[in-house]
Amino acid sequence: MKQLSSSQIRQMYLDFFKSKGHTIEPSASLVPVDDPTLLWINSGVATMKKYFNGSVVPKNPRLTSSQKSIRTNDIENVGRTARHHTLFEMLGNFSVGDYFKKEAITWAWELLTSDDWFGWDPELLYMTVYPQDDDAKQFWQEAGVQPDHIIEAEDNFWDIGEGPSGPDSEIFYDRGESFNNLADDDPENYPGGENERYLEVWNIVFSQFNHEPDGSYKPLPRKNIDTGMGLERVVSVFQNAKTNFETDLFLPMINATEDFSDGKKYNADPKLDISFKVIADHSRAITFAIGDGALPSNDGRGYVIRRLIRRAVVNGRKLGINGAFLYKLVPVVGEVMKSYYPEVLEQADYIAKVVKSEEDRFNETLTDGLALLNDLVAKTKKSGAKEIDGADAFKLYDTYGFPVELTREYTLDEGITVDEDGFKAEMKKQQDRARNARSKNESMGVQSDLLINVKSASEYVGYTQLDVKAAKVTDIVADGALVDGAETGTVQVVFDKTPFYAEMGGQIADQGDVLAADGSVAATVADVQHAPNGQNLHTLKLQQPMHVGDTFELKVDAAFHSKVEKNHTATHLLDQALRNVFGGHTQQAGSLVEPNYLRFDFTHFGQVTEDDLAKVEAIVNEKIFEEIPVTTVETDQATGKKMGAIALFSDKYGDKVRVVSIGDFSIEFCGGTHVKNTNELGLFKIVSETGIGAGTRRIEAVTAGDAYKYLKGHDDLLTTTATVLKTPQVEEVPAKVAQLQEQIKALTNEKAAVEAKLAGQQADKIFDNVQEINGKQLITGVVQVSSMDQLRQLADTWRQKKLSDVLVLGAQVGEKANLIVAASDDAMKAGIKAGDLIKAISPKINGGGGGRPNLAQAGGKKPAGLNDAMSEAAKWLSNLA
Repeated sequence: MKQLSSSQIRQMYLDFFKSKGHTIEPSASLVPVDDPTLLWINSGVATMKKYFNGSVVPKNPRLTSSQKSIRTNDIENVGRTARHHTLFEMLGNFSVGDYFKKEAITWAWELLTSDDWFGWDPELLYMTVYPQDDDAKQFWQEAGVQPDHIIEAEDNFWDIGEGPSGPDSEIFYDRGESFNNLADDDPENYPGGENERYLEVWNIVFSQFNHEPDGSYKPLPRKNIDTGMGLERVVSVFQNAKTNFETDLFLPMINATEDFSDGKKYNADPKLDISFKVIADHSRAITFAIGDGALPSNDGRGYVIRRLIRRAVVNGRKLGINGAFLYKLVPVVGEVMKSYYPEVLEQADYIAKVVKSEEDRFNETLTDGLALLNDLVAKTKKSGAKEIDGADAFKLYDTYGFPVELTREYTLDEGITVDEDGFKAEMKKQQDRARNARSKNESMGVQSDLLINVKSASEYVGYTQLDVKAAKVTDIVADGALVDGAETGTVQVVFDKTPFYAEMGGQIADQGDVLAADGSVAATVADVQHAPNGQNLHTLKLQQPMHVGDTFELKVDAAFHSKVEKNHTATHLLDQALRNVFGGHTQQAGSLVEPNYLRFDFTHFGQVTEDDLAKVEAIVNEKIFEEIPVTTVETDQATGKKMGAIALFSDKYGDKVRVVSIGDFSIEFCGGTHVKNTNELGLFKIVSETGIGAGTRRIEAVTAGDAYKYLKGHDDLLTTTATVLKTPQVEEVPAKVAQLQEQIKALTNEKAAVEAKLAGQQADKIFDNVQEINGKQLITGVVQVSSMDQLRQLADTWRQKKLSDVLVLGAQVGEKANLIVAASDDAMKAGIKAGDLIKAISPKINGGGGGRPNLAQAGGKKPAGLNDAMSEAAKWLSNLA
């Protein structure tokens, strides 16, 4: 067996398929883009959906990648099994309507067995195939696999519901007798069975059917190949590791954790080994997830990160680690993965800051959780019960991060079990809530060839001109079919040349008209999108007939276009200004460029102050006033990156890219339209800033004329305010407002003093009216006060003077009725509780209330019932036994 590192194995796989004509796709962000069906990117094929469903045609139908992925559906198994992980890498090769079974199988065998590549012993490899897939069996044998190493398996059919599906072939590696954990005659002791000896290392899916809505299977118009090879598993084979954790992908984190512990060592105690593995696994997942823009929170992706951090911290406690430590593993993860993911080390300080903040917060919570668990154990033992309630166990899990197995282990020593059925019921409720919150869309749409077959050349010229005099119609789509012509209605049209920008990168599509030869409007342009083969696909509302081959003038709405490009250039200035103010970790998380405003989402851990926004706004306006030329060059990606261009991690870029430079202040890859000079923006004004999710903020802003209108509106408000305040200059408004606030404060205090004096005078009269009822003294009365606070003050005075056993006061405040009941210490000893009495009398005012035994209050909607409430109080006291 060759001695290879994980980085060498990953690169060897990619290099092999590159030699077979595949394009290496970079690993996409873990946070899905434009895919509401996924919480995380969970496989290599997840990033290829647009190619397989036909919405986009790749420049090269042969693709390969090593895609980082996250799955947390069985997180409880992480650390307990040899191969469960939250974050993993999926090596894959993909064919989009190009090669099929023969090539996929032949190349797989070559990669695995050739001495130039993996060089594995062919005798140790076994393949499973779908029983009806005779082609796969034949091609494996032709490649060199012995018939007795090909095993038929009924479950070798990949199907996720509607969409592409087909048979698959799994490849297993025989790790030898030393890994055999079953008896020779055990029915699971074979390649494909549940055992440790035969390790599945690769799955090749032959996607050849559409699973139709009616349940039938129809041949795909284009057959595809989708494969998945788990890097962690393959590394364990090369490095002869007992589990994935004894490889160079995990051991550095395990060794670092040993150093943080109080002398604990890996492979010394099976129970503690679980904690080492959990920490190593989770440290990778949270590092990559935060690096891709997700942050800890109470829902969605943020909740997953929070749960992983908490689970790691709890396992750290088992190893004797009491302080924050997980953040120290971030640079360790970065070093392990730097050959393919250099961005992790580049962001290590920021990621570590986020992790430490969450650790510190949870360590405080964890102490509370342990205290709660001890209380539950004590109460359970005191009651004589033998089981902790499932809801309480779930609260420990959900609120304090205690996995149920930890609660179970902790209570077992006390002779107490956990109501696990109750816990599971609570867990199911939570899972149902999470499932219902996700989109109901299918994970991959049914493949359609309609627009894929639109291959006419179309040139976009809108960067330099907004009017094309003679544009020829090459394709028309109406009512879901390609047609030669249409008379009326809404159609989709491709022209051989167009000035209309197709929506992309947050910038909305151009609007405008299609003009006939006589200058009349033949159609209006409602929308423009990219067709699968890249052409600009115009959605037109026809006003005149249109046929393939017809020629029209295409005219963009210049005013609309100009406002959009101003706002697009402003987003570039804003993006860089945010980085300058908050730091390089700030990333664009989405944008929308409209003619009347721009919206910009960005990642930021923490609050944004008014001072921060003022700095950002000042920087953008400074660059506008400097009148910086905006230049655009078309080049290759490598050259663009050398120029310092910023690329959105979620975006895919072609061989040729446009680099938009605003002097040396901002350099970005961008396919949008822009002004020629920043002075065209005129003015930039932020109109709002809000948080829209965990670690994601949103700014809305306006430029040019819209910025002027915004500021003019505020100026008009200020001028009107000055007129109302009778100040001759608007500059005097703040001082005048401050003066009025002081006057209001003084008048409020004076009013309160007068009300208190009046209340005291009323109290003197009321407090003299003491009733003797059932051996107890009662004072009741309806008073004129302005708030419940004054009623409470009267009750305090009554208590200090010890004027009776029970006090009941009522007042009308505005349109509502308020009641307060107070009971003396002697009254409470006799069984009189203020809370009981308030409940008895509050219905008279159509209200309700409650409180402590010595003081209770109520509110209601019927002030006319206050006197009835007083009478009811006397009646209640007289009936008291």
